[in-house]
Amino acid sequence: MRISELVGQTGVPLATLKFYLREGMLMPGVAVSVTRADYGEEHVRRVALIRALSDVAGLPLQRVKTVLGLIDAPSGSLFDSLGSAVAALPPYADGPPVDGADYPRARAALEALGQVYDPRFAAVAQLERALVGVEAAGIPLSPDRLAVYGEHVRAMAEFDLSRMPDDGRESQLGYAVLGTALYEPVIAALRRLAHQDIAAQRLAASPDARA
Repeated sequence: MRISELVGQTGVPLATLKFYLREGMLMPGVAVSVTRADYGEEHVRRVALIRALSDVAGLPLQRVKTVLGLIDAPSGSLFDSLGSAVAALPPYADGPPVDGADYPRARAALEALGQVYDPRFAAVAQLERALVGVEAAGIPLSPDRLAVYGEHVRAMAEFDLSRMPDDGRESQLGYAVLGTALYEPVIAALRRLAHQDIAAQRLAASPDARA
């Protein structure tokens, strides 16, 4: 298809597609003449991925380029690539992971859950910052809350990874990054609605609510 047809299929303006091409975010088409290139379904999928990362997940374009670079030229194992891709998602830690850095709150929480503690993984620093925040607010993470949260979050993670596609690293990284970025708001909303539902039931059953 011509680039004008790619515009029609993706709904993305021509100027934006040309920007993606200049920035190396969208792979070039196959040249058929000096002034024309052909594009295929892989370009349609790539544009959809870029738009999902930037428009839906809210990643800055530089972060989108980081994720796309990991997909196009992965280094190391899939596990390492997934860790690097997740590091491109918010909330962002202050600077890259530092060798030998220690996150005592996150380490204690993960050890209590029996999970691996690897300070090179960006989410460890994110957890440390979150735990500092709840402590500062006067509602530190208690052992019973940690146990309940840990059990259910792990069940969600196991479900997610059991559905990971097996048709290549691009699909796997796209699934992991988009699944993390797009489903975290869903999880937060469902938790709030569960709070609402339980509160409504308890208040409706209380003497004060019936008065």
